[in-house]
Amino acid sequence: MSPLSPVASPLLAALPGVRHAFFTRNGGVSKGLYDSLNVGRGSQDEGPDVDENRGRCAAFFGVTADDLNTCFQIHSATAIVADGSWGGVRPEGDAVVTRTPGLICGALSADCAPVLIADPVARVVASAHAGWKGALGGVVASAVEAMVDLGASRDRMVAAVGPCIGPDSYEVGVDFLERFEAGSPGAGRFFRPGAADDKRLFDLPGFVLSRLAEAGVERAEWTGQDTCADEANFYSNRRAVKRGETDYGRLLSAIMLADE
Repeated sequence: MSPLSPVASPLLAALPGVRHAFFTRNGGVSKGLYDSLNVGRGSQDEGPDVDENRGRCAAFFGVTADDLNTCFQIHSATAIVADGSWGGVRPEGDAVVTRTPGLICGALSADCAPVLIADPVARVVASAHAGWKGALGGVVASAVEAMVDLGASRDRMVAAVGPCIGPDSYEVGVDFLERFEAGSPGAGRFFRPGAADDKRLFDLPGFVLSRLAEAGVERAEWTGQDTCADEANFYSNRRAVKRGETDYGRLLSAIMLADE
């Protein structure tokens, strides 16, 4: 069995009192398409295996699976404040925010961009699931605003965009570019020509970083891993669709305040 092998953000790792992890697909018990650390309750994986994998991720932080708060993600701009453990409850939304130590804010992804944010002084953290729809629709701004409501300051926030589909892998149609230009003027700079005249390559992590900057979070980075291109370490929805596979695993990105 392979060990857990999370990716870390140097920016977040330097913050006192904040723990985080962008988990890879390694270190779990799932089999087949889900090999091995699938944490997606919405997948068709065996429920006990998903529960075990979630428990392993929680144990990495020294807490229980009940303290791992993740949403029923709907590609929205909804951010939810957690002041206690959700257990098996999954409220609909795409960002989790807390100022309570020992609670994990988690985001699930399989090409979408996970975003982790922290203000180490106010001691407020957040996770967000930013696929193209959520990123364009404002999930990053919603997460930042919810943090501000809990006492955080934008100029103290530090953020990282985790492993996601990279700019060399995300081919879309010209209509996609037009939608982004309409919803976020200037977003065309995150597109470049694709393999055909009617195709473009989209820089999702770059766009999400721009959304963080627009929300007032200047200290931010992308960890640099392309989930679609790296099958050994990451699940990918796009890769699964291209192969005609029936489902795919979900990765966990998580952040927590340590006890003072």
